[in-house]
Order: sequence, then structure tokens, then C-alpha cells
Amino acid sequence: MKKQPKVVVLGGGTGLSVLLRGLKRYPVDITAIVTVADDGGSSGRLRRDYDMPPPGDVRNVIAALSEVEPLVEKMFQHRFKVGDGITGHSLGNLLLAAMHDITGDFLTGIRELSRVLNVRGQVLPAAKNSIILCAELEDGTIVQGESKIPLSNKKIKRVFLSDKKIEPLRESVKAIQEADLIVIGPGSLYTSILPNLLVKGISSSIREATAPRVYVCNVMTQPGETTDYTAGDHVQALIDHVGHNFIDVVIVNNETIPSEFLDLYLEEGASQVQFDEERLMSFGIGLVCDNIIQYGTLVRHDAQRVSDLLLGLLEK
Repeated sequence: MKKQPKVVVLGGGTGLSVLLRGLKRYPVDITAIVTVADDGGSSGRLRRDYDMPPPGDVRNVIAALSEVEPLVEKMFQHRFKVGDGITGHSLGNLLLAAMHDITGDFLTGIRELSRVLNVRGQVLPAAKNSIILCAELEDGTIVQGESKIPLSNKKIKRVFLSDKKIEPLRESVKAIQEADLIVIGPGSLYTSILPNLLVKGISSSIREATAPRVYVCNVMTQPGETTDYTAGDHVQALIDHVGHNFIDVVIVNNETIPSEFLDLYLEEGASQVQFDEERLMSFGIGLVCDNIIQYGTLVRHDAQRVSDLLLGLLEK
């Protein structure tokens, strides 16, 4: 029997979950490496109360990779709206907190819950412990805390970890070293993608990897984080934080989004990420341009199309 190629995907937030829902339909061995920087909402409360890594991004990825009845997944993602102490928590976050409490180890809790929910692949946190993400804004202000960074509504100069000695999870490094394809993104550039890459052992492993390293660029800007960013600005931010020779290929959308969708985003201060081909070519990185958008209530990546493009790179 032919061995399935190993695909490692790094990120967090909705973008990562959307891609994984498409990728799990293909004959690949998936490892999702997920950020542990979240400090807001339910995740932030559980992080403080239980001295554990934040479960929210991990929960979303488990749900995306699970092979269970839709109702079971809906229950796992259910967020309580009333009840003293329970309001705002999702059941999945509480289950991860319970498993952490029972086993005394976040990774063991993830594995046991993944087994129960029949997860396709493995889900790993980027680091052993929670990380505190900080941002230096263009005016020199320092903001501490992942959830607070987009609220400043000022241009971000750089993000960094409060503790530079944060150790990567050994299993995450091993997965990168053994990967046949490494995928970065899509997702919030400064608060979902870079927190993984700022963990030194993670970034150095990717830099040393022989597998193709692909960045899936966002299709929409994010208010307070990447306002007015082009695709080239996204790549430049990655290079500024992690260095050159880190990405081999960028997958970028080159189709114009219809105005009826853009108008909805414009109300929130978001716009389409512009495809600046000349600048992208100047980085000396391979470029895959395509219509990678799917329209629904929101503008999302077309997970199937992106997965096809990724597997095409794997075959090359």
C-alpha cells in the first residue's frame, strides 16, 4: 500500500479550519500545528483559570478534522449563552479543559479527544505552554496580549513573544522535519500565523526543511491588523519576522471579488487583498495565482481548489 504524503499545516483561526475541511478529503497524512497565543474570551478565561494553553484554536481544528455526525460536531462547537460561569464557553473548550485537568497534560487531552471524535490526522500545539504575544505599533506603543492587538487600530510594526525562550513541542518539530509539504496559513497574519513562527524551534525547522514550503495568502484584509495590505505586504511581513529563504511558493488569489461582497466588508474596514504581481515576483518566490475564493455569507478560501493546488505542488 502506497504511503500517504505527510502534509503539515500551521496557523490558527477560521482560515486554518476552512483549509483543513477541504484537505482531509484527500489521501494525505495531515498534521495541524496550532497557535497557543489566544488570550481572549472563553480561551483566555480557561487559560487563566486552569493554567493551560488556550483551547479555542485547537478546538476549531479538531472540529474541522473530525469525522463524526454533524450534530456531534455542532454540540462540540456549541457556545453557552446563559448560566453563571458558563456563559461564553463552548463545550469543546470545556472538554479540552477537563481532559487537561484529568490527564495533567494538554497534548494528551488533545489526543484523547481526537480519538473520541475520530479526527483525521493529528492536532498539535506549536509550543509546550501558552505564549504571550506582544506588538510594537508604528508609533512605538507596545501592546501585550493577542486579543488586544487588533483593537489598537494602528499599523503594526512587528509582533514578538514576551518570552523568547518558549520551547516548541517536540512532536511539532518532528512533524515538520518529516513533512512532504509544509503549508503556512491562511489566517490572521499577526495573531494566528506569526505566533507559530516566532517559536524559534518551529521557524528553524521550517527553514531547514527540504519539503516545499507554501504560504496561502489571505483574500481579505483584517481591520486593525492588515488594513490596506497587498499580497506582497503579507509576504514582506513574514520575511521581516522570520527571514528570507523561508517560503518557496505563494498561493494568491488573482480574481476580483464582486462589489456586493466587498461592500459588506467595507463597512467593517476590510477590503480585498490586492494581487501585486511585480512585487511578489521580486521576492524570488514561486507564484501560484488562481481564483481561490468561495462565496457564501462571507468570502472564504475555496478549500477544495486550494487543496488541489497544494497537491499539485506535492506531485511536482
